[in-house]
Order: sequence, then structure tokens, then C-alpha cells
Amino acid sequence: MEKLTGLVERITYTNEENGFSVIKIKCKGYAELVTVVGTMAAVNIGAVVYLQGEWGFDSRYGRQFNVQYYKETIPATVAGIERYLGSGLIKGIGPVNAKRIVKKFREETIRIIEEVPERLTEVEGIGTKRVEMIKTAWLEQKEIKNVMLFLQEYEVSTAFAAKIYKTYGNDSIKIVKENPFRLADDIWGVGFKTADKIAAKLGCDPQSYARCRAGLIYVLNQFSNEGHCFAYRTQLLEKSVEMLEIEPVFLENALELMLKEGSIIREGQDLYYLPPFYHSEMGIARKIKEITASFSPYNIENLDVIMTKVQQENGLKYDQVQIEAIKMACSAKFMVLTGGPGTGKTTTTLAIIQVLKKMAAKILLAAPTGRAAKRLSEATGCEAKTIHRLLEYKPPDGYQKNAENPLECDVLIVDEMSMVDIVLMYNLLKAVPNRAILILVGDVDQLPSVGPGNVLRDIIDSEIVSVVKLTRIFRQASGSMIITNAHKINKGEFPYLKGGRESDFFFIEESEPEKIVEQIKELCTRRLPSYYGVDLIDDIQVLTPMQRGEVGARNLNEVLQEALNSASTCVFSGGVKFKLHDKVMQIKNNYDKNVFNGDIGRITYLNTEEKKVLIRFDNNEVEYEVAELDEVVLAYATTIHKSQGSEYKIVVAPLITQHFIMLQRNLLYTCVTRAKKVFVLLGTKKALAIALKNNQVAQRNTLLVKRLKEEDLGN
Repeated sequence: MEKLTGLVERITYTNEENGFSVIKIKCKGYAELVTVVGTMAAVNIGAVVYLQGEWGFDSRYGRQFNVQYYKETIPATVAGIERYLGSGLIKGIGPVNAKRIVKKFREETIRIIEEVPERLTEVEGIGTKRVEMIKTAWLEQKEIKNVMLFLQEYEVSTAFAAKIYKTYGNDSIKIVKENPFRLADDIWGVGFKTADKIAAKLGCDPQSYARCRAGLIYVLNQFSNEGHCFAYRTQLLEKSVEMLEIEPVFLENALELMLKEGSIIREGQDLYYLPPFYHSEMGIARKIKEITASFSPYNIENLDVIMTKVQQENGLKYDQVQIEAIKMACSAKFMVLTGGPGTGKTTTTLAIIQVLKKMAAKILLAAPTGRAAKRLSEATGCEAKTIHRLLEYKPPDGYQKNAENPLECDVLIVDEMSMVDIVLMYNLLKAVPNRAILILVGDVDQLPSVGPGNVLRDIIDSEIVSVVKLTRIFRQASGSMIITNAHKINKGEFPYLKGGRESDFFFIEESEPEKIVEQIKELCTRRLPSYYGVDLIDDIQVLTPMQRGEVGARNLNEVLQEALNSASTCVFSGGVKFKLHDKVMQIKNNYDKNVFNGDIGRITYLNTEEKKVLIRFDNNEVEYEVAELDEVVLAYATTIHKSQGSEYKIVVAPLITQHFIMLQRNLLYTCVTRAKKVFVLLGTKKALAIALKNNQVAQRNTLLVKRLKEEDLGN
């Protein structure tokens, strides 16, 4: 192999996911900068690099050095040190401070930072607080670099290396060597496959209990990601054998050991649960039985008088089904109110609140997401909270409202129940006092929750609680083609596609993906904002069935970011560019930051020197380090699944046959019902027909219906 030494002048490209970089270095004996390509973890401008590799020729970029091994050292010259420190390497030192520090300490700069950082206060503009920041960041980057270099040979991304260091600190390398499978348990984003790759290179026994255990838990988690609460034994073993490529006997032995240690739970002989899902399923069934075992405390003899008064105050006359719902809410301990768009769920919910308030009931309102809670609050004029905020979640202690410290209410109303998964429902029910009335509101025909379980549908199907289904479309809603077509779609009928200037539902026929992308760009940047006078970013939402592909969320986000956001200030994370003012979505629950999966926000502040980003979610401004941005994605376009519980003034949605695997009736129905003012569908009638025909709702492995019907749940 050839050797090369040089000073890093420019970083042309870097992918934080895999560490692949293209850099330009100044080398002695070379008139021009040398292009170097290959995997180099977090190389910095101004650093001196020692490289081993081979020369190659790229037809597009010319001669370049393909690196196979590299080592980075701190520069020795004053100019090199200044560039090195000013590159954004150290939190607290940007180009301005780098210049001042180097001007003061010259060649001694690095020694001062390492040995006597307190002396940095001698530099203009640097106080003790910034010195502490610099001191911590300097030590961290040194150790992170060691971790990165160690993990580089195991093909672990630089972004994950930073997370590993953040979790384990200076013990990172030691822990990874001892049990690489801990990474899959402890660090979000580092999956079993990454841990397994490291383990193989470290020479771990492929049949070891640690590997079998980690593999089985990974497969069970994959099932939960698909909405299942458990896996059948044959499913679990087949997938695990296929993935781990070992004999079933090793996995069967591991299952027995895991049962003894309690890391999995078996129901009967064939069903295997991860403990949180088993306890949630059992707990929900037990709690619903406890709530329904007692009677409503409200006297409904004078209910007709109260309802007449409420109707007069609102200037409305409720229909028979709505009156039935109001009476049921006052007489039953547990009730489900369901129905499609325009059927009066919100009007009925408001009537229930007003009637119960006249009976002196203390009522709490909640919804799964911030947007859904805000909408419920606006519709009812009462405070509504997210379920997490209602339960006062405080990390690391968990939910402050629970069985020992229940919610103080007579009635709890939860909206958008189709979004609530089995674990969240269990935590909510634990905090509901048995004397309270619980009213669940939702559209059972929408997509089920992203998390495991099918809670709303299972509760309805159990037939042990009172259910009122609203079906009549009210006059004010019947004039909306969005609502008319949503109901037609739900019945499997072809929607009306002939728009008009006064319509709110439009169809643009186009089969070529690249032309659809251009149409979406034109709609979002010019046609829709100019015609409806709406905000380019906040009021228009592109919804698509999939993440991948030309009309998938990822590509559309890149196109729309370029078209809608002209800001130049940006940071990169995981190969994604995030710009000031970008619209983003949180994709995991982060209890420390009080933001949750599906929350949409805007980037309000970017500081490349301090590696800090601020994102505003409604009224909550949250700070992220650049390394934490893998928790958010661009949200100019998002998947239909991620849009649950949200409403947008205008929805633009592509639907083509390339989405075949995702074309389902409930997916299309959910998509259409997200639009409040205008819905624009782009694609083909063939794709539409496929979606309408496919009403095979994927069955989820759940025993909640069975448990709700059982008289005795045992322990």
C-alpha cells in the first residue's frame, strides 16, 4: 500500500451514517490539493492525516487516493491550529474565538487547552462558563475519536459512535468488547444487526446465549413494530433461525433460560410476549372490568331537562343517536363514541361535557398527540392535554399519576383513541380512579396505532362496554366533497373525482413519478398558496404511503426543502441536511425533552459553533445537540401513518401503483380525513381502485378481546 501525509484543507463530503468522506489535503511535493476518498471517522479541517491506501482514477472526478487506513494528529503550525479549532470541532470555539485563542497562545494553544484551560479566560470574550464548555468538549471529542477509530473497523457509523460514547462514557470500548449485544438494548438506533456485526468481528460464538437472547428479543421487537403484542412460537423460531443462521435447538434452549430470568413471558405453550406487552394486555382487561363493575353516580331522571337547556344554549337540536350517546355517557361507566368525519363526534362530545358539567362533574380531556389535544381544546373550549402530560411523565421516575396517585376527576374523555397503543392505554388506565366515568372517542375505521395492539377495535369487539356509533352525515358536512368521498372510500365505493373551482377535493391524473414530484412542488410553492392564501409550510402537508421511492417521503422532503426553505444556515446529521426554519417531525418518544413520536415543529435556531439546535413544537421550545437529530426527520412530506391524529388545512397526496404493497382502503381513508379545507390527490385511477378493493386489515396478534370476555383473569 502507498503512504501519504497531508494537511486537511477541505471536507467535500461526509456521510455520518457510514463515515464515508471525500476530503482535500495539501501534501508536500504535490502542486494541487489531493482528493482522498474512503471511510474516515470525523476528520477535521486543519488536522494532519497519515494515510495508507492506493491511487485510483474516477472517470468523473479524476485521480484520487483510496484510503484504507488513516491516523489523524493535531496540527503543529499556528495557521493549522487556528483552522483546526475553528472547524466546529469543539463546542464553544468557532472561527472568531479560534483566531483570538491562537493569537494569544500561538504554538502553545493545544497544550494550554489540554493542561491549563483556565488560562483561556485571558482571551477577550471568553469567560469561565465558556472555558468549562470548551474543557468538557475537548475531553469528549478526544475520547469520542478513540471510540470512533475503534468502531471504524467494525463498520459502525460515526453518528452511532457518538451515541455509544454518550451512553457509556470512557467505558465505551470496554463494554463493547465485553458484550456488544448491550448496544441493541441500551442505545436507540443501534439495532441487533449492527451489534451482531461487531460481535462477529470480535470473534463471539455465534451460538452463544448472549447472541440467541439478543436475537430473540430483536425478533419480538420486530413483531411489535408491526403492531403485534406477541409472536407464535413457530413465527418466532422461524424468523430467528433465518436471521441468526443457527440450529433451532440453541434458540429453544435460550427461550427456556429467558423464561426463567423473566425477559420473556409465555402464554400457554405457543405465545411469547415481551413483558411490557403482556402486563399491559392483562392490566387493561383487569382495569376495564374494575371500572365497569360499579354504577354511574349521576341521577339521569332530570337528564331530559338538562339536555333541553344545553340545546337551547347552543342553538342546536341533537338527533336520536346523539341523545342516546349523551344519556349513555351519564349512565354507563365506560363508553366508546365512534363515527366517521362529519357525523358529529365533536358536537356530541361537547354536548356530553356541557351536560356533565351541569351535573357538577369534574372533567378531564386528553388526546395522544399535541396537535390532537390542541384541536380538542379548540373544539370544546376546555383545556385538553396529551396523555403523557396528563399523567405527568417525569423522567427517569416515570408517570407521576398512577394507581397510587390517581387522576382527580369524575369523568375522563380521550379523543383520537385509534392512535393509542396497548402500553400507553395501560398506563392511562392505571391512573383512572374506579369511580370515574371513562369515555373514549375515535374513528375505528382509521389506521390502527403505530405501536402494538388494536386497543379501540378490541374494546368495541369485546362487546363488554357501551358503544355508540354515529353514522348520519350532518347537512353542513354533506356539502364537503372531502367528507362525502371519505365515506364513499370507507364503503369501498369510487369517490367523485370531478373537482371544480368551489370544490374541496381534487384529482390530478398522472402516472409518471417524476412528473408527480414536479406537480407537488408546483402545488406547494405556487398554486395552492396563491389561490387559498395559506402559509407555504405550516398549512400544506404532503402525505404519502411510503418512505422510499421517488414519491416517497424522503425524496419529497429533499425536493420541498430546496423549494420552500432558502435559509443557508444548516447542519448535517445522518446524511440529512437540516436548515434554519425547516419543518421537522419527532420520530421517537423523548420523555426527557417532553416531545413525542409524531410531534411536528420548526427549527428556530442553529448554532454550528455550539452544535446546538432549537426546535419549537407548539409552545414548547426544545434544545437538541446535533448528534440527537436522528430523532427528527424533515416533515414537509410525511407518511400517512405518521399523520394520524393530525389535521391540516390542505393535504396533497400522491397515490400510484408503485405503492402497491401499501395500497389499503383504511390508509386512503385516513389520508383523506386529515384534510380540513382542501384535499389534492395525484396519481392513477388504477392505484385508487387497488386501494379501495383492498380491505384486508392486517390482523394483529392480540388477546385483548379474549381477556376482556374472560370472567377470571387469574393473576
